[in-house]
Amino acid sequence: MKYMPVGVDIAKNVFQVHFMEEKTGEAINKQLKRARFLKFFEGRAPCLVGMEACGGAHEWARQLSAMGHKVKLHKRPNIELQYIPVDEVKKACCKE
Repeated sequence: MKYMPVGVDIAKNVFQVHFMEEKTGEAINKQLKRARFLKFFEGRAPCLVGMEACGGAHEWARQLSAMGHKVKLHKRPNIELQYIPVDEVKKACCKE
């Protein structure tokens, strides 16, 4: 079975859903409220849904899997942020 890939970015109230329209090949980016998220997937052909693994993602994955969709959870890459003092940034950017 061929699954249409769909990317999901989960947030507190508004979810971002990204996919390619099969007929036109157009990239679609939709914002969905939490209440409408599952309704969006109810009438769709089986999709391969990719989302970041977080606390709420596992529950959404269970509900989407029950609808017949295939869900892949991926972990966030470890990115270490380096603190740079404001004075050094000003020196580097605005050489006086």
